[in-house]
Amino acid sequence: MADKVSYPVVGCIVEYLEGNAAQLAMIIGAVGERLRLLLPNRRESNLPQSRLLPWLGPVYTTKLTRDEMIKLLEEHKTRRNALQQNLNIEEVWELAQGEVEQASCQWLAELVESSPDYDTIAAYGRAMLACKTHFRYQPPVFQIYNAEVAGQRLEDQQKRLERDLLLGEGRSFVQLLWDVAQGRRTLPPQPATAGLGEWPSANVAQKIEELLRLRLLSPDDEGSSALWDDLTKGLPEVPQIPLQLLMAWEKLPPHYNVWLAQSGFDITDNWWQPFANDVLALQEASNNQDLPLCTLPLVSIDSSDTRDIDDAFFVAKDAVGYQVTLALAAPALAWPFGSAFDKAVLNRSTSLYLPEQTTHMLPEPLGIDAYSLWANVERVAFLVDMRISPLGEIVSCTPSFARVKLAANLHYKDCEAVINGQELTAANPAAPFQEMLQLGYKMSQALQAQRIQHKAIVMEREEPHIRLEGTGADTRVILEPLEMTTKAQTLVAELMISASAAIADYGKEHALPMVHRTQDVTVPAECVGVWREPHEIFKVLRVLVPSILETKIAPHAALGLSNYTPCTSPLRRYGDLLNEAQIAAYLKTGSPKFSLEELDAIVKSMNLALSQVQPVQRQRPRYWKLLYFKQQGDKVFWPGVICDDGDSYLTVNLPEQGFSLRARRQLFDDRVAPGSKVRVRIGKVQPIWNDIQIVEAMSEDTTG
Repeated sequence: MADKVSYPVVGCIVEYLEGNAAQLAMIIGAVGERLRLLLPNRRESNLPQSRLLPWLGPVYTTKLTRDEMIKLLEEHKTRRNALQQNLNIEEVWELAQGEVEQASCQWLAELVESSPDYDTIAAYGRAMLACKTHFRYQPPVFQIYNAEVAGQRLEDQQKRLERDLLLGEGRSFVQLLWDVAQGRRTLPPQPATAGLGEWPSANVAQKIEELLRLRLLSPDDEGSSALWDDLTKGLPEVPQIPLQLLMAWEKLPPHYNVWLAQSGFDITDNWWQPFANDVLALQEASNNQDLPLCTLPLVSIDSSDTRDIDDAFFVAKDAVGYQVTLALAAPALAWPFGSAFDKAVLNRSTSLYLPEQTTHMLPEPLGIDAYSLWANVERVAFLVDMRISPLGEIVSCTPSFARVKLAANLHYKDCEAVINGQELTAANPAAPFQEMLQLGYKMSQALQAQRIQHKAIVMEREEPHIRLEGTGADTRVILEPLEMTTKAQTLVAELMISASAAIADYGKEHALPMVHRTQDVTVPAECVGVWREPHEIFKVLRVLVPSILETKIAPHAALGLSNYTPCTSPLRRYGDLLNEAQIAAYLKTGSPKFSLEELDAIVKSMNLALSQVQPVQRQRPRYWKLLYFKQQGDKVFWPGVICDDGDSYLTVNLPEQGFSLRARRQLFDDRVAPGSKVRVRIGKVQPIWNDIQIVEAMSEDTTG
């Protein structure tokens, strides 16, 4: 090669960095450390010598005309660009890395070229400046990254490129989807060729969908938050944006249950298929229990659409007061605790009741078949025999296991009529059991009165039935009042409460670790009793705290019990299944199935599972009610009751719809107070956002 140029002089071809790229120039003058440069575009520039890149030359005579200098600059620029494009700069890196940590541009070029000229050396320098994943320019040499660092920087560079592409194509598409979600546009047809029109390329579309689904399931995911904020810049800060965009994109159906998706709860009856052998074994075991036969004419009372029958009862008078036998489904006797199947059921922990579907905790072949207490079919049952005084005091409790064959599966409506002395004909299946049903209701009144003496709170609230008609975007919500079956429901509820209270005392007496539902709070005297009016119920609820499941014995304030151990729904609640297992093991061996420490660990897992599914049970019915109000329009005045009287906001309950919402105090008459009847007009309902507003209100006596 030509002699190396060591110092920049007039007539020398040089390069310097500007805009993160090498720029070519010729020195046409110098004053000390300041250089005057001629650029290929014929402009001049002043530059300190320190800014020059460390590859100099060639040097030309100072007698060249300006046109000759420009021609030379263009020739060198063209040649250097062509050389740079044809270089495999990673080949240089492979030869150098591991040998040296840093080197000059010329030394690195000579690893590949036998006698590189000025333009070739400059081309290598330019290429190494651009290859930031493998080289770092530290004047006057290049640092050479090792393989690990270079690999990581390559990966980071690829991510940046993908991110830039995603944002470049994705922002406008996301804005389009948002406009579709808000009804301002319709989704345009997707072109045959990806990346045309308003649609992104296939790869970018896939990345957008993956990000939306990630944010749908994990709205607080930190790893994607920065990209998410950039992609959705300009969109309003409202809830459930990923859900709305995916539905607008037609990637999810209308009215998609986002809470269910976030919970991970499988509502199909396919989840148990990997455990089909376990289910078959349990079906067989349920029919092969060597137990005595209970011959009492037990009956169950449930809603007409109930498919899993997990409790039945018999009530009679005796010398003490009442003789009660409660028969409960008994899956715990042969349950494979600790198996993969058991862990799958534990991960569900509860049945899920939604307006669109009921999903059972257990596989349907078990929950609604093998273990359900169907009439005239012999089943294994957990029996809780109780003696109850005329005043509703539990005198004794004897648990056992037996085979049962129910006399009848009854429904609330039929039993209510019989308790009231009505419809006592052969057409009513409950009529033959009139004496027992009426006796049972009388006993339930005594049980409830006894609990109230112990500061119980009883809230009788009417919840409408949510019925859905149609499918997809055409789904209509209908709220229907439920038939009043207060007496039959009180009978069943008090039987369940008394059985769980009796088992709680039994477990405590025999020092058995159990799962208790507790609500350890002091109830003021003015909150004790039976409450029906919305504003009264609201006042009572404010003094209570949510109940919890734990192994520690503590009171359940609302029930008026010093200890409450739920055991009556082992087909629907995993905690009840655990309690049944503890009793079963104790009766058979004299020891519980699980120690306190083991039970604590299981309850911790169970509560975690329940925390995932409980928002579904809470939010999904509310969503349908919000959609109902939206579908009714904003011209309807709804009857309501003021529940509390704040300075800025009031809470209004709509009893017929079983719905409460807040409203600005200034919308109402100054004279309204808790218990005042009002009519309110609702507008701006956004079911997905969980947003609903009262826009107009008037007192009941002024509505005409």
